[in-house]
Amino acid sequence: MTDALATILVVEDDDATRTFLADNLTADGYELLVADSVRDGLRLLETKFPDLVVVDLGLPDASGYDLVRRVRGADGVASRIDPALPVMVLTGRGGELDRVRGFDRGADDYLVKPFSYPELRGRVAALLRRTNRRPGMGRLRAGDLEIDPPSRTVILRGKRLDLSEKEFALLRTLATEPTRVFSKEELLRTVWGFRSMGISQLKVP
Repeated sequence: MTDALATILVVEDDDATRTFLADNLTADGYELLVADSVRDGLRLLETKFPDLVVVDLGLPDASGYDLVRRVRGADGVASRIDPALPVMVLTGRGGELDRVRGFDRGADDYLVKPFSYPELRGRVAALLRRTNRRPGMGRLRAGDLEIDPPSRTVILRGKRLDLSEKEFALLRTLATEPTRVFSKEELLRTVWGFRSMGISQLKVP
């Protein structure tokens, strides 16, 4: 993926700002998704799988930080949301403490309104270049097996498999590093969310 082919989600409740961003980013070659609330933003995250999110903080149904929290809290295995998804906060809150809080809560970048569009465009490109260097959520292949994480589709020798959420999470984890031997504790922690094996689990053969 190059940054010019990236899909950007803009979550902004001000009509003028949302339209301005959508028009200019589209003109620069990006695919645009737009939402005016945290609820709609999360729905698009879970169904359209954007490459970057630009989010305002003062949204009508919740704080933009709630969306950031949902992204960073995703498990990255069974979830449809990538926890490493780049997030830029775009807000009128420009104090030093506000900026620090933004980064502490998981934002990758923080831009204050009123903003310069060329600066925003440059920051978007920089975040997407960083995205290209991280492990993505693209299609995985291991022999005759194909896994598409966003759609949770698994194909084996041309036939689709119907898997439960945990079965899919386990298979995806194993397919991510097909030559690696995972310990039982790693799989319990990664797929089932256990923090430690526990006495009863240690008795399992």
